[in-house]
Amino acid sequence: MANATALNFFYLTGLSHMSQRLRLLLFAVTSLCYAAILLVNGVLIVTIIVDKKLHEPMYFFLCNLCVNGLYVPLSFVVFFPKFLHDLLSKSHIISYFGCLMQIFVVYSYAATEIAVLAVMAYDRYVAICRPLQYHSIMTKCRVLWLVTFSRLTPMICQGIIMIMTSRLELCGSHINKLYCENWSLLKLSCGPTTANSIVGFGNILFYFGHDLFIMCSYVQLVKLAFRSKEGKKKFTQTCVPHLLCLFNVTVALLFDLMYARYGTSSMPQSLRNFMAIQILAIPPLLNPIIYGLKLSKVQHSVLKYFRRKKG
Repeated sequence: MANATALNFFYLTGLSHMSQRLRLLLFAVTSLCYAAILLVNGVLIVTIIVDKKLHEPMYFFLCNLCVNGLYVPLSFVVFFPKFLHDLLSKSHIISYFGCLMQIFVVYSYAATEIAVLAVMAYDRYVAICRPLQYHSIMTKCRVLWLVTFSRLTPMICQGIIMIMTSRLELCGSHINKLYCENWSLLKLSCGPTTANSIVGFGNILFYFGHDLFIMCSYVQLVKLAFRSKEGKKKFTQTCVPHLLCLFNVTVALLFDLMYARYGTSSMPQSLRNFMAIQILAIPPLLNPIIYGLKLSKVQHSVLKYFRRKKG
């Protein structure tokens, strides 16, 4: 029986059957996607910070969402830098510590994404259902607390999971995926993993409970917003992009979780790779674009910023 601490590295086999030509094509596409994620999130963050007209709770929460979109690309030895290296390399190896860090960063990113969207749903609920009390409820202190909650709670939850995973005794070193994930290490465990599975499913239920909270808040929003033309307009401008982002990240995360637990070896490797990459590439790329297209204030601020740069 091999103890987890005796393992120095893992083999990632997700790219092992891919041709060199396809790897080069994927490298080019991934590089463009990586650059686009940095650009669109960076532009919105800078715009919200620079333009004082956007110094409102809704835009601070949007800025928090964009910061989370940069979390994985800028983190050390996580998906994008490691994936780009693997596409040009013959051996796809990751250290034991790097594997644990991937688990922590990737899933704390996904959990933070849902937590931030839940906070944004609460902000929209107060803005539309209790407009006269909005500024007394969404104070600077409340906004800071909500931002801290949306970032700190996922870190703590994923930290507990990572510590529990690091204590597993493992009997293998081959992971059939593009990156490390908690469920892959559970499959390599020599001993019982009941406690890890319970904590993992509890964590999943906790964050999908965030989705349920968002849906319940939007039932109330729809009832109130569609009573007047002004409420309908406000809902369309500020809530529709939020719902699109929620659908985007929930579907991506659900596909990833379902494949990790119930995927079979008969599934084509290309489809497995797509299901692994979409949770890390699609939400951080589309979220700022959706908000940039739908929120007129953001559009005007971005255009004004670029005109100033040209001038």
